Amino acid sequence: MSINLQKKSLDIVLEKKQLTKVTARVGLVLDITGSMRSLYKNGTVQKTVERMLAVADRFDDDGQLDVWVYDNEFSRLKSVTEKDFSGYVNREIIENGGVHKFGRNNELPVMEDVLKKYLAEEQSPYPAFIIFINDGGCKKSIKSIIESSSDKPLFWQFIGIGNGNFDFLKKLDTLDNRYLDNAGFLQIEDIEKISDDELYDAILREFPNWLSEAKQAGILAEVAPVSQPKKGFFSRLFGK
Repeated sequence: MSINLQKKSLDIVLEKKQLTKVTARVGLVLDITGSMRSLYKNGTVQKTVERMLAVADRFDDDGQLDVWVYDNEFSRLKSVTEKDFSGYVNREIIENGGVHKFGRNNELPVMEDVLKKYLAEEQSPYPAFIIFINDGGCKKSIKSIIESSSDKPLFWQFIGIGNGNFDFLKKLDTLDNRYLDNAGFLQIEDIEKISDDELYDAILREFPNWLSEAKQAGILAEVAPVSQPKKGFFSRLFGK
């Protein structure tokens, strides 16, 4: 299915969830551990990047999807856009000798880098929506990252693909020591078989409620349209 058709499917979901006027930066974190090898080689990950690019096109202020991959190391990759998405996974990941591939999993370093980018390096009046895809076995050490970022303008949407061990991720909604519930989880046995309508509806199930709560808590403020950002917002949001 083309990106244009994916965007049409997404538009229906955004309308239903009253998210058509939301601006957010969108990041995609991809598991590249050994168990993911076949999904990279058979094109599943490329198709997934394209489906997530539709979200960035609708949410992001510059239409870019920021991308990370991780195993026991991580790489922050070139952002992908509609102009260069074709062959992105093969070009920027599989054939990229600088990307560590098919090792064991360690989520903590890549999550720390996500926070570094959005909260320190590239501060913005807009929240970050992070789509985090893995096929099981997330280390419980990520609990500290989720808790410490619960008062920040960033939402983690975890997607578990396949039938791996997602015991920890299934308990995200019950985590204590958080300012706000800032993370969601959904499991998809076969991401190739789920329709775009179903996928986008599931991905955006918890995000609207977080947006509302974050605004009420003062983590997010009402901002003007992308072309007319309000002045002085950084000082209110980051205390600088």
